[in-house]
Amino acid sequence: MQRRMGEAVARVARKVNETVENKADSLELNLSGNYLHRLPEEVTSLLHLQAINLSRNRFRRFPEPLAAVTTLETIDLEENEITEVPVEKLATMTALRSLNLQANPVAPELRLLVRPLVPFDLLLSPEKPIPKA
Repeated sequence: MQRRMGEAVARVARKVNETVENKADSLELNLSGNYLHRLPEEVTSLLHLQAINLSRNRFRRFPEPLAAVTTLETIDLEENEITEVPVEKLATMTALRSLNLQANPVAPELRLLVRPLVPFDLLLSPEKPIPKA
């Protein structure tokens, strides 16, 4: 298990470093499936980043440093463990067009709060029906 974690960390570091070094190619960053629970700090320095794939990781909260990346248009956080989403910060992300939170245990209230506040596509898993007593 520790070896897999070490390999995942090394893989993430390589991907972020390659993206930072090749600034012209830093429009997309794919960090999916790496057991991440925290966003690498270097991501916020990618001034031209338009899309980030953080699906199939271990995030419990929306990675708030992403709100500082003003060029982000697409954020994929599918299949994480996210329950909390900073709606106010998302509303300030003017370039954001799509946020995928499918297969996350987000609170049902989020559906009500987000719709009037954010002008982008929000992908959520369908609500589970309430079991009958």
